[in-house]
Amino acid sequence: MDEASFAPWLALQRAQADAPPVSPRETLWLDVASVQVGSIEPALARRLLAAGMPLRQAPDGWHVSGEGDVALAQIAQWLNMNALGGRWRDELLAVADAQGRVVGHIERAAVRPLGITTFAVHLVAHAEQGGTWVQQRALDKATDPGLWDTAMGGLVAGGETVTQALERETWEEAGLHVNELRDVAALGRITIRRPVDAHGYMVEHIDVFEATLPIGLVPVNQDGEVLRFERIEHAPLRERLMQGKFTLEASLILGRWLQE
Repeated sequence: MDEASFAPWLALQRAQADAPPVSPRETLWLDVASVQVGSIEPALARRLLAAGMPLRQAPDGWHVSGEGDVALAQIAQWLNMNALGGRWRDELLAVADAQGRVVGHIERAAVRPLGITTFAVHLVAHAEQGGTWVQQRALDKATDPGLWDTAMGGLVAGGETVTQALERETWEEAGLHVNELRDVAALGRITIRRPVDAHGYMVEHIDVFEATLPIGLVPVNQDGEVLRFERIEHAPLRERLMQGKFTLEASLILGRWLQE
């Protein structure tokens, strides 16, 4: 695969990362804050309503009623009991409005069926001796098992800042402290909008950082979510990306970085 094919390949990845829902979805509102927080398939909303969940229908969509976090927790539990959410993690994520203002929290497993926006951080880790560190995701990961990824990538937990999430995830996934790295810099934000799973829709803002690992500093996983790390030069990295061996998120991040 030559470099001339790289730009069209990257354009395809970007198109896949900005895809409409497979099935029609309607706006999901949080009544306690009077703001839009996500989207939901009407059939799923009607099931929730029939099950007595704190949801009501209105001309402008579906409204989560009652006390915000309590109502969201009820819905998340119901989704889990009916195998309609992701893997339960006992991990709360922020629920935010269009301006990024946090208006509530919900279990991570429930965000995709409800189209709730998530926030993530990724780290592009350059090796001082050359090449870039990448990780292979563990084979038991709930999403994209066995695919390759950036050196570190993870969701921002509820109550965390992006900086705190960067520090936590860098340690958990790579066994590295951010203050050990050199030339840490923000590379900007990318946003992914695409259908996932049977009834889900992913909206995720990813803040991307880069840093250099000094010679002698090697990533070592701490949380069991990484199968292995590899230091790879640019040409084979480009080839592996185009072979579809990386997650879509990593393809966008590393592809943009390689193109610049």
